Amino acid sequence: VQLQAFGGGLVQAGGSLRLSCAASGFTFGDYAIGWFRQAPGKERKGVSCISSGGDKTYSQSVKGRFTISRDDAKNTVSLQMNSLQPEDTAVYYCAVGLRCILHIEDLYDYWGQGTVVTVSS
Repeated sequence: VQLQAFGGGLVQAGGSLRLSCAASGFTFGDYAIGWFRQAPGKERKGVSCISSGGDKTYSQSVKGRFTISRDDAKNTVSLQMNSLQPEDTAVYYCAVGLRCILHIEDLYDYWGQGTVVTVSS
């Protein structure tokens, strides 16, 4: 199983970025994919998740600003991030699991290497 997150970068507050997670080595359509982030000096937290059936979950901190989507034909999940704020600065990880429960990381079996998002004020 391999997950590769990419699309991070430096953006000004109010700007947008689109992260992608490319997956291989498993039956992509059967699994949920979650996005998590870890800000400097803080614990990693769930951001968003999309189930195998396309149901979407968001943390309160990003609801209304971030949109998750999946393309099972391309084995990818994207996270469109709009209205970015400095507090969104973090390393963003994607992970594969059976269920979309953002606060239980143990449900996610495999993790990508992370992509850095920096939002300047």
